[in-house]
Amino acid sequence: MPTLPPNFDYEQAARCRGARVVVGLDEVGRGPWAGPVVACAVNLIGPAPEGLNDSKKLSAARREALVPLLKECCEIGFGEASVEEIDALNIRQATHLAMRRAIAALPAPPCHILIDGNDRPAWVACAHELIVGGDARSVSIAAASVLAKSRRDRGMVALAQQHPGYGWESNAGYGTATHRAGLLQHGVTQHHRRTFAPIRKMLCLDA
Repeated sequence: MPTLPPNFDYEQAARCRGARVVVGLDEVGRGPWAGPVVACAVNLIGPAPEGLNDSKKLSAARREALVPLLKECCEIGFGEASVEEIDALNIRQATHLAMRRAIAALPAPPCHILIDGNDRPAWVACAHELIVGGDARSVSIAAASVLAKSRRDRGMVALAQQHPGYGWESNAGYGTATHRAGLLQHGVTQHHRRTFAPIRKMLCLDA
């Protein structure tokens, strides 16, 4: 049975309770071995483009086609946490930092935040909802997921030009066979997360 696309129910309910600025918040890049974690915050101010869905359910071509359409109907804030911050803080806290930066980058502060997942960042002070699978349920979170993934994927393609051999242009820094082979052949770069077990193990073996 096909699943329904994300809808406007959460946003509408928040607005009925008096929230003027309702923001969807999502991140991408918690699991990769390399590259930053990227968050996006979205305030939908116009009709959502047709075909919007959880970024994981869309092809790369479809995501890229949606990006300019989303820029026309959304107020957008991006935030990142670097590899250095991931290693210093841990991935969970670095993700929360990226999310905070995304919210701060919006043109207006939110009255209500719709957060994908079940992990509430400690800095959230306004009204909010944690929505498991929110990128498939809320249009604002879906928009944030598409924009965050597009931005991070483009960044990893750019890093792949500087560091060929790891397959980042296709695996976005995740632990694929190509990435493993690249590590064995070329070693660890400054863009690898040194606290992640596979990278830490390789560094210990090389010590």
